[in-house]
Amino acid sequence: MRAWQIAGTAAVGAYAANAFPSLWYHWLLAQKTARWLTGEGDASGIALTFDDGPDPKSTPQILDLLDAAGAKATFFMLGSQVELYPWVAQEVAARNFEIGLHGHWHKVHLLRSQASINYDLARGASAIAETTGQSPTFFRPPYGCLTKATLDAAHRLGLRTVLWGTWGRDWRKTATPVSVMADLRHRLKPGSTVLLHDSDCTSYPGAFRATLDALPALIETAASNKLAIRALRDHGF
Repeated sequence: MRAWQIAGTAAVGAYAANAFPSLWYHWLLAQKTARWLTGEGDASGIALTFDDGPDPKSTPQILDLLDAAGAKATFFMLGSQVELYPWVAQEVAARNFEIGLHGHWHKVHLLRSQASINYDLARGASAIAETTGQSPTFFRPPYGCLTKATLDAAHRLGLRTVLWGTWGRDWRKTATPVSVMADLRHRLKPGSTVLLHDSDCTSYPGAFRATLDALPALIETAASNKLAIRALRDHGF
């Protein structure tokens, strides 16, 4: 075998080894056995989570809706957004909502080095803790992309990695309140962890409005099924 072939084979092997956790998760999700990673918790409620914030346009409105319903949630924040809008992050903490880490930058981990991912997570966690006084317990990688380096970096910081059981695909240009709820219902069940977004910083501009307008329907669905809406810290998983 020639040197370039050996190098190419080695590169493919390293890529596959790094990507394996992400591929493995999606296979397990298809088998409905990845409960620990998808955040499947106590069947008395659902865990509501939001990614990509904080954002002054949308996060406070979401907090108002949740407060009015007596619901709680976990906000997976980006450190870069916390640095831009510290007062919004502080409001989330002051209103007793849980804050998780979504990284510092919203960049896919698949081709990033261990050192790069370590720095990304550490900087994001530091920005959150210094701004809000709340140290994250949970971590969710951007795009839900898991690699060995991702898991190692989270473990180094004592963070528990969690993805989701159902999502509203509310980042899309074509998202509407009806489509968000239809997507959520596809896998929504007692004990589910729900993924939505409280910012459109990485989504189609204005996509957060579909999320806002879908939330009352989600709250009503949970109430009619006697399911609490809670943060991950109270989800019992």
